[in-house]
Amino acid sequence: MQEPRLASLQLCGHQAALQAFRQAMQGGRLPHAWLITGPPGIGKATFAFRLARILLGGEDELSPAGRRVSAATHADLLVVARGFDEKRQKYRSEIVADDVRPINFFLRRTAAEGGWRVVIVDGAEYMNRSAANAVLKILEEPPPATVLLLTCSAPGRLLPTIRSRCRKLELAPLDATDMSAVLRAQAPEASDTEIQRVMAEAHGAPGRALALLADKGGEIASLVHEVVQGITPLRSYEVAETILRRDYGFSLFFSLLSDTLQIQARQAARQGNPQCVALANAWEATMRKHAETERFNLDKQEALLEAMTIASRE
Repeated sequence: MQEPRLASLQLCGHQAALQAFRQAMQGGRLPHAWLITGPPGIGKATFAFRLARILLGGEDELSPAGRRVSAATHADLLVVARGFDEKRQKYRSEIVADDVRPINFFLRRTAAEGGWRVVIVDGAEYMNRSAANAVLKILEEPPPATVLLLTCSAPGRLLPTIRSRCRKLELAPLDATDMSAVLRAQAPEASDTEIQRVMAEAHGAPGRALALLADKGGEIASLVHEVVQGITPLRSYEVAETILRRDYGFSLFFSLLSDTLQIQARQAARQGNPQCVALANAWEATMRKHAETERFNLDKQEALLEAMTIASRE
């Protein structure tokens, strides 16, 4: 079953970033493109849809305009993201030129409701070269009364010319109050003990917390922790077998491993630790290995073993 869009979630936290957008809008010089960054699961898509509701007069989620924006059916809103493969029941590994081509058609017509036109590119780091170049051309000559909102967990993977044409909004981790509100709304069946467990490990990212809730007993999370501490080749085979025996194991392991490596890289960078470069490279390599394995239906055990080797070196 396709994952629900984060547009349906109520925004919690991120008030500083929201205020920065409101000030730009009230000042009458609203940038035509915004790059919304932050680690995976922090709420970037939710935030982008909140900005779209502000621009399109639907900030009240229960209003007609608000409901249309949340459902991505508003006539003046276009959402671009990785396509969902119904047959394989997962998202494709890239945003390709065909995915972004509708932007040009969308921007050729006038706004249906006489106001702004809004384009959300969710997961801009997944754009391949052709898609990125197509978006760049739009950013170079933006049409009037148009705002592009690009969400991205890895801005370093974007073309520098795309980054330079966007105003950046970096979303900070949610505090305990906002995290609890999100989790209790999205996982009402979870016990207080479970919620406290995942909050301690989610680093303020509700999407990561929800993934951890799916990991009953924290088994996969424990294996990720073991891997980043360094494990022997023999133990790697045992870990891979355990992961593959779980229905959710492969995808969840890669999700938690990439999140952990990214968090470690960010922390090292803030501390001025040169290891941040190696950690960032390890994170990118594991993301690429996961995407390639899913895209080309490669051997999952080999992918796990390679990812564990990469992570254990750092």
